[in-house]
Amino acid sequence: MNDILARRARRATMGIALSLALAAGIAPVTAIAAETSSPIDAAALQTATANSSETATTEKDKAYAAMQEALKNLEAAKDAASPEKLAEIDDDIAAFQELYDMVVAEAAKWRVPLPAMQANVDAAQAKYDEAHNRVSELQAELKKAYDNGDYAAAQQLRSEIMSAERQEKSCKSDLDSYRRRLEIQEGQVEHFESAAEEAKAHIDEDIAKRNALTDDLEKAQAAYDDACKAYEEAKAAADKATSPEITQPTETTPPSGSTQPAETAQPASSPATGKDTAPSSSKQANTGNSKQANTTAGKLANTGDTTPSAIALAGIAAMGLGITATATRRIKNSK
Repeated sequence: MNDILARRARRATMGIALSLALAAGIAPVTAIAAETSSPIDAAALQTATANSSETATTEKDKAYAAMQEALKNLEAAKDAASPEKLAEIDDDIAAFQELYDMVVAEAAKWRVPLPAMQANVDAAQAKYDEAHNRVSELQAELKKAYDNGDYAAAQQLRSEIMSAERQEKSCKSDLDSYRRRLEIQEGQVEHFESAAEEAKAHIDEDIAKRNALTDDLEKAQAAYDDACKAYEEAKAAADKATSPEITQPTETTPPSGSTQPAETAQPASSPATGKDTAPSSSKQANTGNSKQANTTAGKLANTGDTTPSAIALAGIAAMGLGITATATRRIKNSK
């Protein structure tokens, strides 16, 4: 009889411990897993956060160095394209433009008489050719007169040849004079045209230099603006990585409608049946231990912690085993 009562007391106590664990909202295995895995997850999270923060800081440093380099290039571009230097280039352009306009005008002026002078050369060339041909014809007639023995005609032809040669020489002199004048005039035109081309080359060079300086300044300004923007973004990312927002877990309140498992009452022996009843000391032990278990479960429930540690559950189980051992010892002593 006492063995039966001891077994019942043991089952009741283990039932209370299990009920308390279930009321806490987690199974012992889950609690142990949560207890052991939480430090590992926290360490991994801390390591990942540190790595992310270090990477963000490195990117910020790189962006800052790039911004400083862009600023250095911008200052150099501003110095090269300063208003004073651009004004000097503009003065050179204006001076060469004035020279260009002047020599172009001179070349045009010297080019005006060229057609007439060329016509004079052509006319002088025609006269010279005619005089030269006359001399050649007279020389042919003179030879023929000598061949025929007509010395009187030969004497006359020699006189005409001398006159024709003088005419040829005069035409040759006029032709050479017209040619020299034409060559001088053409030389002047070429000189002014060459000066105009040189002035135009200087103008183009200065314009290209000015455009290059202003383009470099615009590019340097744009690069600096982009570098500043990139640094601001990297700085914001680094600040966010070094001070991440920590989200607190929302406390879970046990449902208001949840009820604790009712105590299992021991069947009382009826006087009519003559069966023995459980000793009063056993009832007091069960009652006191049940109250203590309920108090412990209530404390766990009131904390709002939905994942009690494995240590707490182990304490509940140990308490149940202690109740069982006490009840069993008292039953044995009552024999």
